[in-house]
Amino acid sequence: MAVAESPPSDPEAPPKVRVGRTPGRLGNRVFQGISTASGIFILIILAAVAIFLLVRAWPALIAAPSAFEDVGFMLGRDLWSWVWPLLFGTAISSVIALVVAVPLSIGIGLFISHYAPRRLAQGLGYLIDLLAAIPSVIFGLWGIQWLQPLVSPLFTWLSTNGATAWLEENVGPTIFTGYQAPARNILTAGLVLAIMILPIITATVREVFLQTPRLHEEASLALGATRWEMIRQAVLPFGRSGVISATMLGLGRALGETMAVLMVLSPGYLINFYLLQPGQHQSIAANIASHFPEASGLGVDALIASGLILFIMTFGVNLIARWIISRRAEFSGAN
Repeated sequence: MAVAESPPSDPEAPPKVRVGRTPGRLGNRVFQGISTASGIFILIILAAVAIFLLVRAWPALIAAPSAFEDVGFMLGRDLWSWVWPLLFGTAISSVIALVVAVPLSIGIGLFISHYAPRRLAQGLGYLIDLLAAIPSVIFGLWGIQWLQPLVSPLFTWLSTNGATAWLEENVGPTIFTGYQAPARNILTAGLVLAIMILPIITATVREVFLQTPRLHEEASLALGATRWEMIRQAVLPFGRSGVISATMLGLGRALGETMAVLMVLSPGYLINFYLLQPGQHQSIAANIASHFPEASGLGVDALIASGLILFIMTFGVNLIARWIISRRAEFSGAN
């Protein structure tokens, strides 16, 4: 019985695609569904928080100014004249924290990524990460018991030295005018916030600097650049967007910090730049934590309205940061 020979297979023919169920297809669908649901869930939570704040704050937003006269902690002010000093105190303490923390974080990140020996860099990296796990109440205690006595002589000198006295006599009050011990002022609160956001910014900046393409660094060194010139020409331009992202992360932490500011700062409801005077400023988050247990009725609505303003402020900061980063997305070390 003759057996029919099968035609020779064409080596250039495309491989046959198996039709039917392929391994892993069900897993891909499940994973895609879970990922999509997680993204939608985050949007739902964000929308729910915004709606809750708006609904609870609405009575305070539409109330007449005279309605707040019975709210003791508002000191007879209407909603907006009460909120503006809190918004100013929140902003100025966060700016002080960024001015101190960002240069330190960039320096630490560059040292860990490009200067320190490997073992030392690993140890410093672990130490920085551990600082991020310290509760804010510990930072508040540290600020009261250690930082305030340490900076008090410096603040005294800043307030009484010849240059400050000459400026006060010929120009007017300065930002260092009127220091009174202990150092329960907005500058001390900003320094505590700077230490608190330092680990977040440093960890992000360090990882961004480590992602700099090796070829860029070697090309700069091959052209005769020193290590610092290589960092300035290759590392810093590549990591610029990452530094902005890290700064915005730190700013978000500083804007919403509550317990440390509440413990360190002597509160006030004024808008000025007297950084060393106690009883001048207060942040929104610390003010809510301070007065919420005793608030009732319209006072609760006013506190929630201030929380809504803080929510909008934080959301706006993040939107601006994303817009800045998107302008340099092709060069970003954070994307």
